[in-house]
Amino acid sequence: MVQKDTEITNQYYITRQDSTESNARSYPRKFPFALAKAQGSWIEDVEGNKYLDFLCGAGTLALGHNDPEVNQAMVDMLTGNLPLHTLDLTTPTKDKFVHTLLNLLPGELKNNAKIQFCSPSGTDAVDAALKLCKTATGRSSIIAFGGAYHGMGHGALALTGNLNAKNKVNDLMPNVHFMPYPYSYRCPFGLGGDAGTDAACAYFERMLKDPECGITKPAAVILEPIQGEGGVIPAPVKFLQTVRRVTKELDIPMIVDEIQCGIGRSGKFFAFEYADIVPDVILSSKAIGGSQPMSVVIYNKKLDVWGPGAHAGTFRGNQLAMAAGTVVMNRVSDPAFLAEVVEKGEIFAKRMEEIKSKVSIIGDLRGKGLMRGIEFINPKAEADQLGAKPASGEIAALVQKRCFENKLVMEKGGRNGAVMRCLCALNVSKEDLNKALDIIEKVIIEVDLEQK
Repeated sequence: MVQKDTEITNQYYITRQDSTESNARSYPRKFPFALAKAQGSWIEDVEGNKYLDFLCGAGTLALGHNDPEVNQAMVDMLTGNLPLHTLDLTTPTKDKFVHTLLNLLPGELKNNAKIQFCSPSGTDAVDAALKLCKTATGRSSIIAFGGAYHGMGHGALALTGNLNAKNKVNDLMPNVHFMPYPYSYRCPFGLGGDAGTDAACAYFERMLKDPECGITKPAAVILEPIQGEGGVIPAPVKFLQTVRRVTKELDIPMIVDEIQCGIGRSGKFFAFEYADIVPDVILSSKAIGGSQPMSVVIYNKKLDVWGPGAHAGTFRGNQLAMAAGTVVMNRVSDPAFLAEVVEKGEIFAKRMEEIKSKVSIIGDLRGKGLMRGIEFINPKAEADQLGAKPASGEIAALVQKRCFENKLVMEKGGRNGAVMRCLCALNVSKEDLNKALDIIEKVIIEVDLEQK
């Protein structure tokens, strides 16, 4: 029996999804709807309900849903009898994408970079970078940082801090060593502020230069300039500069994971640019494909010692993603566009500071550009030595649920799932930004009153 359109509801599709898809699915548990339409910062479900989307494919949709220029680039591909799947063969479309990206690289990397196209997901770029650096250096150990998220593949997961994803998976990639990442609000050294940053810098340098530190010389150091899933934690400039200086001194490749924080999200094209450094390897995915699957490793050519076929991937020749991604790079890299990202990020931050001053459930606000985090706390619990009360994933989950009920989609992250994260379209209108903030304020004040 065929279901009539008039009878189709969100629950109809959710029930069917529940019976056929993996138990590992996550977003439908938080957002129980079926999407029918999408435009800009707005999505519409099959029942006609419209929502502001401040998740945007976990930051993949830099220009929102169905951007006309991005879509036209893909339509031209589809109607022009152009190749859509080319493995690693070159095309004019690919050549344009590559040289657009190379021209956006900073410093000496611009004229000394190579690009490896990977399978579509960001985790594939992470695994490719590990292979690259291990091959180039002949070493095996990797340095990562607490709070990191680098993907769900076997190698990438080994570099990820979150234990929930790791505890039931045996024998992940060995020889990964974690060091403290500066997190002023919940400083791993119990210091906070500049003192905490100084301690993280000193610890990193002294460990790697200590002949009895227990860690063999690493093949690479990998970090996110702004930790995303770890709770929207920007690395202090001093920390990034220290990691770059020390890795240069010791001839250790530095990998920056820009998969979520890159392509304009922070207000710079790459978030590491805030520290005026040049890494050896840059990982990019999500927004760089212009809404289509794409991941790339950009690296200094001195590391390019692997042989033909050393890394591959069937879908590394996604021409639609290259056409769409070129449009995104050209738009987002415009200084005027990036200035607007910074301005809108400041609007979000200022409004959230006003909301924080009225309630007891917000512990910390942080981020750069339009990558913002709101950390929720249990206001009735005792504070630690730095004055921070325990993170509350329960309150964050309630805020998320109420936002969804008020037609705003936002995701959580961070320690204990206590951080609500803004990953809206970078070209979100100020009107839509303020609508979202109105919803956030209404919900947070309601939830705060319920905690008293």
